[in-house]
This record gives sequence, C-alpha cells and structure tokens, in this order.
Amino acid sequence: MGRFARRLRAAAPSGRLPGARSAAALATVGLVGLTGLGLGGQLVSRGQASDAAVVHAPKAPKAQLAAARVIPQSTAAATVSAGQPTQAVLPSPSAHAQARSFGQIILPDLLIVAPQGLSRQQITRLGAIGGIRNMITFDGAQITAGGRSVSAIGVDPATFRSWVPVRTASDQAFWTALGRGEFVAADSAGHRLQLKPGAGYRLSGAISEVVTFGSAARLALNGVDLLVNQAMSDKLGLVHQVAALISAPGVSMARLTTAVSAILGPTGRMESLRSQQLPAAGTTPGTVPTTYLQLFKQSAAQECPGLSWTVLAAIGQIESADGTNVGPSSAGALGPMQFLPSTWARWGTDGPGQTGPPDVLNPYDAVPSAARLLCADGAAHGGQSLYNAIFDYNHAGWYVREVLGLAAQYAADYS
Repeated sequence: MGRFARRLRAAAPSGRLPGARSAAALATVGLVGLTGLGLGGQLVSRGQASDAAVVHAPKAPKAQLAAARVIPQSTAAATVSAGQPTQAVLPSPSAHAQARSFGQIILPDLLIVAPQGLSRQQITRLGAIGGIRNMITFDGAQITAGGRSVSAIGVDPATFRSWVPVRTASDQAFWTALGRGEFVAADSAGHRLQLKPGAGYRLSGAISEVVTFGSAARLALNGVDLLVNQAMSDKLGLVHQVAALISAPGVSMARLTTAVSAILGPTGRMESLRSQQLPAAGTTPGTVPTTYLQLFKQSAAQECPGLSWTVLAAIGQIESADGTNVGPSSAGALGPMQFLPSTWARWGTDGPGQTGPPDVLNPYDAVPSAARLLCADGAAHGGQSLYNAIFDYNHAGWYVREVLGLAAQYAADYS
C-alpha cells in the first residue's frame, strides 16, 4: 500500500445525504481519508457548497497562481464491488466534452492532504504563497474493491490530466472514458484488482451505481488507485476537497513545505513530488519519453541543439497554464504550446512514437514542434537571438521576461 493510502484515517460522519440511509448507517460504509497522507472528512449534504471558481494568474510578469480550479462537492464514502460485468450507468455528455482536449503542462511539486477537507480560506491562503504557479484540489476517500482496501479520488478530467505523466496525459481514450462517467485506475491497481475494460462494477457510497471500468494508466501519485469524474464523485459522496497538488518552480522544497504546513496546521500532510520529475539518465533518442522533462530535453536536443530544454518547459507552462485550457485563445491559438493553425500547418511535426497527422493538442507533437519553430527563429544562438525568438512566439516583452525567468527557475530546480 502506498504512502498516500496509508495515511487515510476514519472520519466521523455528520449531516444527512439524499436517500434512505442515515449518516449513522453511512458510517458503516467506512468513510475514511486517503491513508497515505491522512485524508479524512465529514459527510455533508449534497446541497451544500455547490458553486465553482477558477483561480489563475494573468498573463503578466510575476504571476503567482495559474489554473487552480476549485469545484466544491459533497462528501461521503464509496465502496467498489469488483465482480461479474453488469449494466453500467449512462455516460454524461457534459463531462465527456470536458475531456476531449489536453489541458496544460504542469510539473507537480507537492501533494497535500487536509483530513477534514480544505476550507476556502485555506485554499485562498495557499494560492497566495509566493512562487506557487498552479494548484488543483480534488475529492477522495479510502474505499474497498472486491473486499480489498483501495483509495479513490474525484477529479475534473479536463484539468487533472495536466498533473500526471505525459504518456498518461496524452492518452485520450483514458480521459474520454473518465469524462463520460466511467472509472479508471492506476496501472498497478488495475492489475492487482484484475479490472476488465468495458466491464461494469458496482460503486456504492451515498448511492449505489454500476459503473463501467474504462482503462488503467500510470499516475505517478503514490497510493492513488481509482479515479472518478466530478459528477460521479458527487453521486458517491467522496470527501470534499480533501487533497491538492501544487506546482511551485523556483521555490525550495523547505520553504514551500514550511509555508504550506503553517496553513494546513498539525493535521495536514504533505509529500514531495519534485524528485519524480527528474529525467532518467541516458534517454535514448527516438524513445517515447515518460516524463515532461524527458520530452522537453529530447525535443530541444533533437529539434534545436543549443536551445535549453528549460525554455520549452517555461513556454509550455506559461502558454497553456495562464489560459487554463487549450484554447482557442483570442487569437485562435490551440494546444499546450498555443499554436496558431497557420503556424501549426507549417511547423507541426510528429513527436517520438507518434504517427499520423501531427496533433496540436498532443504534447508529444506540440513540444518538438515548438522547438522547431524557435530554432528557425534563431533560439539556439542564445542572447538577443533567443530573446527575439521568444518574442516572435508571443509578441510581448513581459512574456519574454516571464519565460526566461521561469526557465532559470526550472534550471535551478531540475539541474
């Protein structure tokens, strides 16, 4: 069992959920927090806190927080009964639409858990910490699958996919399945539970639903087993906003954890994820990268020798994160590297392991294509040539300074 799951603890239920079950009866379902980091919480009515908010940094220098989507949901436990395939719930068209496009490129630094759920005040204070560029909150609960203890989280597929490894983020089928109401799993959990794609499994919490299993993929979140979308999380009553992921390039882990700890208090838990982003040594050219850093490094080396991978990383972060989605922007730009269709038609290329027409929404294609474009503008020569190439990418002096500043932070963090 991973650290994330080991820190789940039992939580005292309160309030009343829709349906015949009382809060006391729901206590027997086993509502606990994600044991790996102490995830817990109290049951609340579905009618409470149903508004949504998007917090992001403007496209201006010294932006502090980008793309932290907070959608409060109800809280409860969930139980998965792994058994014979049966009829599944119908897909949700609106949720399906959310997962059609890749969101943004983010390198997560810290995973945090608040056993009773993060309050709005805590979320606001976390977002105000200097150096935090992105933060996303999500629901979760320790559940059972076929009588075995596992952990599940409830997420918005359109935004959460930016926080997982690039290979998984690029797996459109995985996110489409999650968006339309199916549940998906970490690859290790899918293998351990012998889950079969297309089969239906009963998920029971505030209500009981038969839900189709979509697919499994690597999540790089230690101890997270299953994912459901926000609509299903609300139905099942997962613990509301009990965990968050934070990206803060350029901030030392000691400083970041000290600031976060002061806000979470003594019951909060944290786990550093920064070291997981480091690329494997000796990556063979032409192989499919498994992390964003590998993709940035390989793209720079192959498409523009002399260009630092950190510039690609900074452009990917600023272009897609500050917009909170893949576009189109006001100028019509698309994808995690924000290409205009006319520019993409000229410079778009298949990345490592990709076939067919280049896809502007696929980071495996978009990142090396950005390197090609920058190189054609002289970025490999550094100095003023690099400045001019970045300026050509987005015609604003502040943008160039923001990219170069963030690139320097990445170089310090991931050297």
